[in-house]
Amino acid sequence: MTTVAQALALAASMGVARLDAQLLVARRLGVERPWLIAHPEAELDDRHTAACRADFERRADGVPLSYLTGEREFHSLRLVVTADVLDPRPDTETLVDWALEHVGDLTCDVADLGTGSGAIALAIKQARPHARVRATDRSPQALALARQNARHLGLDIEWSEGDWWQALPGMRFDLVVSNPPYVAADDPHLLALRHEPMHALTPGPRGLEAIERIVAGAGPHLRGGAWLLLEHGYDQAPAVRSCLLRHGFADVTTRSDLSGAVRCTGGRRVA
Repeated sequence: MTTVAQALALAASMGVARLDAQLLVARRLGVERPWLIAHPEAELDDRHTAACRADFERRADGVPLSYLTGEREFHSLRLVVTADVLDPRPDTETLVDWALEHVGDLTCDVADLGTGSGAIALAIKQARPHARVRATDRSPQALALARQNARHLGLDIEWSEGDWWQALPGMRFDLVVSNPPYVAADDPHLLALRHEPMHALTPGPRGLEAIERIVAGAGPHLRGGAWLLLEHGYDQAPAVRSCLLRHGFADVTTRSDLSGAVRCTGGRRVA
């Protein structure tokens, strides 16, 4: 038999962070992490030991923790997450917080383009229940997962399948947000992200192709004075700002993420 302490020591020897190892073992045993910490002498049977070792190997290989535990906390929401969608990042909460400022107390129409797990749309709806929120994705698997999260959280979201604006024919909004793929195809960081869906990470050689499509097609879908808010790479703000200005957006500005990197840029459609 293997004890909890021995399992955690094995994880450490494989390069797995202690917190990650604790969460993985707790999941396999069906207990909470505080219980695990308080019972280092608790024993794992052979089946649990083998399952934990397999989890440690996958985590050491770079598989996101959320894919192994099946869940991720985002903006105080607990979301189901699978390898069909990106692992939601804390930095994306910057985009949510900015969107919430624009919604305020208004009853308005909000769209989330490329919703993935539904994280952004659900966080907005949770914080602003009076907003009418619609979320899109071209992946039916992603939309199925987002719907599952909405049902679990009891949040009413409208869903549309399709590629960017194609999913919203004839629809107009007061606020549109998006965390599109923005990593350049030759970015060496993609190797560390190899377990996540590549189509949700990189849109093409430069990394700006999806953002440019969204900005170029936004006009017919934004009411006068509506805002378009975009997440992007840490070094892409000048290019995104230029793109928004080129397409007639006003009041173009940026927001920084938790580390201080400029992570989001947005602009207002001139009425």
